[in-house]
Amino acid sequence: MSILTITVLTFREVSRRKILLSAVVLGVLFLVVYSVGLGFVERDIPDDPLISAQIFNFLGLAGLYVVNFLTVMMTVLTSVDTISGEISTGTIQTIITKPIRRWEIMLGKWVGYALMFSLYILMMGGGVVLLIWLISDYTIPNYLLGLLMIWLNGLLMLTISIAGGAIFSTLANGVLVFGLFGVAFVGGWIEQVGSFVENQAAVNIGIISSLIMPSEALWRRAAFEMRSVLVDAIGFSPFTSLGSTPSALMIWYAVGYVVVVLWAGISLFRSRDL
Repeated sequence: MSILTITVLTFREVSRRKILLSAVVLGVLFLVVYSVGLGFVERDIPDDPLISAQIFNFLGLAGLYVVNFLTVMMTVLTSVDTISGEISTGTIQTIITKPIRRWEIMLGKWVGYALMFSLYILMMGGGVVLLIWLISDYTIPNYLLGLLMIWLNGLLMLTISIAGGAIFSTLANGVLVFGLFGVAFVGGWIEQVGSFVENQAAVNIGIISSLIMPSEALWRRAAFEMRSVLVDAIGFSPFTSLGSTPSALMIWYAVGYVVVVLWAGISLFRSRDL
């Protein structure tokens, strides 16, 4: 019951933040611009089902790539100070004096933010898939599985942000989260290029970076699941390379990563001197 209470309070708190409102407004603006662009592109596409499918698959993945990035940014920026900020201001003292355990506080906040970004992905990711279908009558392959990978990526970033707040200050936590995201991003691109030019050392760098932080690997797996027939033929696209596609094992690794980081954050928060 305590977890549910913290979840509800967290959800209400987040919904009142201007940063969330800004993310929603800009998200709607993105969908409007995206739909207008799709409409203009659709007018001049050759009347060939194969060519049309490849173009709209690329545009769909481009849109979902933006959704993945916006989800990460919005999730981290809204949650990065949820624990550390309350500790620095002393607000946390008014909560822990009540008959509620520290792990319930952290888990309740984690669930609240998870609900928030889940709705955001539903709006943004679902909007991209729906617009592609309405304008072009093309359905992105395995889009539900792709959106699930994007959701797991958001959950990964949220977990690191929440857990980091139990240990570091808000600024240090932000540097940590975005630093890890940057390492994964660069490593993922190095791995893809290394696979394309058949440089195993570069591929290994990408694999190591994915083990340090599997966020980019989740996106590349999502892009692989939603790939077009053309990507299967040439083996490479701006979003994924078939030669270095993260395996299904990496998905389970990311799930385990979330569990371990959340457990570590709860354990450290329980023992921290407030």
